[in-house]
Amino acid sequence: MLLTRRALTLLLITAVILAGTTFVPALGLVAALFGLGVAGLIIADYRLALKPDDFSPTRTHDARLSLGADNPVTITVDVRQPHTNARQTRWMAVRDEYPPEFAATNIAHDPSSAWVFRYTVRPPRRGDFRFGDVNLRWLGRFGLIIRQASFSRGGDVKVYPNLLDIRRYELLAKRGQLAELGFRRVRLLGSGTEFERLREYTLDDEFRHIDWNAMARRGKPITREYETERSQNIVVLLDAGRLMRSPVSAPTDMGQPLEKIDYAINATLMLAYVAGLRGDKVGILVFADDVRQYLAPKAGKGQFYRLLALLYSLQPQPVESSYARAVAYLKGKHTKRSLIVLFGDLAPGLGERAILSQVGLLSRQHVPLFVAVNDPAMIALAQTPLTGSTDVYRRAMAEQVLNARALTLQSLSHRGVDTLDVPADKLTVEVVNRYLEIKARGRL
Repeated sequence: MLLTRRALTLLLITAVILAGTTFVPALGLVAALFGLGVAGLIIADYRLALKPDDFSPTRTHDARLSLGADNPVTITVDVRQPHTNARQTRWMAVRDEYPPEFAATNIAHDPSSAWVFRYTVRPPRRGDFRFGDVNLRWLGRFGLIIRQASFSRGGDVKVYPNLLDIRRYELLAKRGQLAELGFRRVRLLGSGTEFERLREYTLDDEFRHIDWNAMARRGKPITREYETERSQNIVVLLDAGRLMRSPVSAPTDMGQPLEKIDYAINATLMLAYVAGLRGDKVGILVFADDVRQYLAPKAGKGQFYRLLALLYSLQPQPVESSYARAVAYLKGKHTKRSLIVLFGDLAPGLGERAILSQVGLLSRQHVPLFVAVNDPAMIALAQTPLTGSTDVYRRAMAEQVLNARALTLQSLSHRGVDTLDVPADKLTVEVVNRYLEIKARGRL
């Protein structure tokens, strides 16, 4: 039990009256009676206040929390209000024991509901975590005391790659508002091989697409429109080596920054989801110093959940990645022409030369896309205004790193490899847009 400011004020008045007995001894009786009255009110307030058994808090959140996203948590407190108005509470505060690793916003009361409180948590990594107790404080009827109690509501929770963005994509796709997320609508009819429809010929159409039979029936030039094929193959090569363990400070981060591999995993899942909607098959190969996981390309929602289960507990390893083993393994397991999306990072040295030599080999049979996870902080450092000698060295270092990355990516392009080097917080959108562009142009 805690005393409120109102109760402390009454006790202070009692002390002042008691101090006055130094000059007026008769005030001693007044102080005693006043003090007994205050004590009686506090005891009565304690007895009339709601008891812990009158409350039943419930915590609700998604069964799978998303990494790097604001996951909503709701605390609903069911209050057993007795018929006596004197025992109804007028104020309540909630403190939830969320996992200490999580970054969380302050709990706020939902004004649209009686005793509903909401806040959000942002997990720092994937894996298993546990919520603790729910703690309540409530005010007595007279506003003199605050009672408190803890309620055992502990429960395990799993943190998965970001699924909230996928749900948002699905919602906006139904509304035709994907531009809000930065996704571009790319549909170049006439560049694929699957027949779409017949329409009147225009000067921009290819002569070989004219349908002569339809032209004879209608008496005017008619052309065939084609759309991109379905059931094409996409294989993600995910580097899980030491370079992907680097934390990246993105503008949307709250609390501990995510690692590069987390951004790559989020982009992989979104790519798999979008590709699945278009009937394509998606597979994955995870590698570090050796191949760790391989999932052959398949279509359907089941494949998405298999990818989710595979990536849920994946952690990068403190080893140098072997692109040679990854490429050799892929050649032995998968021979059909595919879009190979390789998530990795660039660093000067042997690793850079291995990427150039091995990834370039994929262009002979597949359409390779090398995705480098860039650090927004490095870009900002290269653009920092110079105010001292330290800033000069830091900026020069950042510019040197970025120039080396640009040269490596240029070398990959000369070897027939598509490249993408974007800040981590824009990775998902840019990867999906590039996939749609490659598919629409019929390059597979």
